Amino acid sequence: CASPRSSAKMAATLAPLVLLLTLGSPALSGAQATEGAAATPHRRFEYKYSFKGPHLVQADGTVPFWVHTGNAIPSADQIRITTSLKSQKGSVWTKNKSIFEYWEVEVTFRVTGRGRIGADGLAIWFTEEQGLEGPVFGAADKWNGVGVFFDSFDNDGKKNNPGVIVVGNNGKLLYDHQNDGSTQALASCQRDFRNKPYPVRVKITYYQKTLTVLINNGFTPDKEDYEFCAKVEDMVLPSQGYFGISAATGGLADDHDVLSFLTFQLTEPGKEAPAPDAEIPQKDKEKYQEEFEHFQQELDKKKEEFQREHPDVQGQPGKLFELFFTDDVFETVSDRELRQIFEGQNRIHLEIKQLNRQLDMILDEQRKYVSAVTEEIAKRGAGFPGQQGQVYQQEIETVVKTQEEVIRQVKEIRNSVTDALRSISGAQHPGSAGVYETTQHFNDIKEHLHVVKRDIEHLVQRNMPSSEKQKCPELPPFPSCLSTVHFFIFVAVQTVLFIGYVMYR
Repeated sequence: CASPRSSAKMAATLAPLVLLLTLGSPALSGAQATEGAAATPHRRFEYKYSFKGPHLVQADGTVPFWVHTGNAIPSADQIRITTSLKSQKGSVWTKNKSIFEYWEVEVTFRVTGRGRIGADGLAIWFTEEQGLEGPVFGAADKWNGVGVFFDSFDNDGKKNNPGVIVVGNNGKLLYDHQNDGSTQALASCQRDFRNKPYPVRVKITYYQKTLTVLINNGFTPDKEDYEFCAKVEDMVLPSQGYFGISAATGGLADDHDVLSFLTFQLTEPGKEAPAPDAEIPQKDKEKYQEEFEHFQQELDKKKEEFQREHPDVQGQPGKLFELFFTDDVFETVSDRELRQIFEGQNRIHLEIKQLNRQLDMILDEQRKYVSAVTEEIAKRGAGFPGQQGQVYQQEIETVVKTQEEVIRQVKEIRNSVTDALRSISGAQHPGSAGVYETTQHFNDIKEHLHVVKRDIEHLVQRNMPSSEKQKCPELPPFPSCLSTVHFFIFVAVQTVLFIGYVMYR
């Protein structure tokens, strides 16, 4: 949970964002371009290429339809690919090749460690052959297919890790470890997936030769709260291949746990999906039916044994419920307080995402505003010949450069919002440097806006005849989705709850 210093830093970071929304920014246009969405493909679950707890492993310690190698340890509800020990490697792969062209996988995992920095990372694979063991996050090098890497350690020192990298290979390339695969990456995004309060979820879709990666970074319990990470178009993958997931540790170490790996077959609209029974050989059908009957007999025996051992609960569902579920129904005081803290941080996370979307819209409108002002001033200055026209052209260039500087400052604000999101997770210690830099950015933006306003008014007055006095049209007030008063009330309430919790502990 966040400390009081973390809450103070977050409040100081968000306060300038509210100030920016109240500045004289251009109004957002109401009309938005609409794009025709592609037809949704038919989606079918493939159990032979999936696993999920509980009861994940069989009696002999194996996972049905999967093979695990190295230091991977399957358990009832998850597979620990590597433990938090140095120089560990492990992986799990499907036993059979996929027989469908397009697919989608949903992977749920946790990467946890005691250190502020982890290593090495985790990888999700689709390759023509199984890469059971090797130097690339615990899997073999020179693969033919694609790997989506969740790299925890910053080998090249560019401070762009943890990150997600999509790397393709035709079976001839060696992975560039020293540069974190940046020279071979087809697409990437920077996401911190370590030590999150909820499991991290990744959705990888390969459909019509386009690979898309979406990620739920574990801040919220909402399973569908995905964010766009990367996209690769015109990507040709093997028509048949193995799915796998691997991990490795080095001098530093994390626990890499995979809770589920769900695979879906995607069929284009209009094409008939093959019947599930048609893909199962008759011999396998007979084997599965025999196993089902065996499990049914075992279940009946256990029911009879339970009835003999507990004759007092027969016909009394209330006692049966009390016998098995009483301890798990009610949460303790500490569990409830911890849940309330997570819910409060979840709401702050959603508000920051909303402000981030508003900044994107402001940035787009700012570009349109610069373009419109430049064209208008160029038209007005075209009537002045000779040296005087050159002077106005220089002034126009000065205004354009100032506007470009404003756009650059807004981009830096987006980076500050990303830092605020990281501070919520508590993975990094709070500090005052980021708050100071963010405040300085907003002060610079405010100053640039005033300079631009004065320059535009000066140019308009010089270009217009003395008898005409025109003013720039007043912009309508920018709609604010979150008022300053409500935001600070919310932050104050959460601070009071947190202080009370600390005093109670």
